[in-house]
Amino acid sequence: MVKVSIVIPAYNEQDRIVSCLTNAVCQSIAPYEVIVVDNKSTDRTCELVQRFIDQHGDSSCVKLVHQNNEQGLVPTRNFGFSVAKGDVYGRIDADCMLKPDWVKVVTGIFGHDPSVMGATGPAVYYDMPAKHLGLHGDNKVRKVTYRADNDKVLLFGSNMALRASAWEKIKDKVCRDKPDIMHEDIDISLHLLDQGLKTVYCERMITGVSARRMDTPFSSFRKYMQRFQNTFDAHPNHTRSHDTERTLYALYPMLRAVYPVYQNYLVHKNVNPAQRIWSKEQRTLETNDAAEAVGKEKQ
Repeated sequence: MVKVSIVIPAYNEQDRIVSCLTNAVCQSIAPYEVIVVDNKSTDRTCELVQRFIDQHGDSSCVKLVHQNNEQGLVPTRNFGFSVAKGDVYGRIDADCMLKPDWVKVVTGIFGHDPSVMGATGPAVYYDMPAKHLGLHGDNKVRKVTYRADNDKVLLFGSNMALRASAWEKIKDKVCRDKPDIMHEDIDISLHLLDQGLKTVYCERMITGVSARRMDTPFSSFRKYMQRFQNTFDAHPNHTRSHDTERTLYALYPMLRAVYPVYQNYLVHKNVNPAQRIWSKEQRTLETNDAAEAVGKEKQ
């Protein structure tokens, strides 16, 4: 079976890291390892990760490593990949909540087709209302616009996986982006395409993400959106037919208005959206595990 290493770069993520780890390990097929790569956090991130590891004892697949040489997502991601031991590297953010069948889906994608070198899927925004509608919309936007070079798939950093052998081919070629002006996930994608490596999109490869980006001033949001064009400007041999940022610009006013209102609602109801997003699926998984354990005892 394909061994999946989940790599989570983290910088000051004390609010969500425990929920992220809980979702990463509560899978229908266990990940080979879950690697949290701390990048000079100054809050309780490391303390909480270590406590999570200690609470799970010898059965824990979670590891905490530190990348203190350089501040930044790219070097932290690269360090995580350098210590991962799996056949496939899953890459998510520290505020992402993997659906309980995520590892199973990723295992199936890479196990079924040896030519697949990178995979990605849609996201559901767990801290926004109308989640099913949001997932449907995100899926549609990514399927249509997250493409380059005549409909080749671009990977989404909060929900991506790539084969370890593919990373070996591009690890010395990916951009360091020291000015921090590009999208590192698109950079990886374009370097995969440079090598003629196959990337795929799977609707069943789902993760929960935060919409907190929509709670930033327009000037900050615009600067973030500019990263799309900056990345393609740095790779002039690649083209795109659709500008993802145009869709996001159109959605920004509505989401910017809704996000703080919904956060107040969650606080009023004392709801942790990160814990709740996959609770139904997790209960089903726990029930199935319990039934399987009873069945084994009777044999």
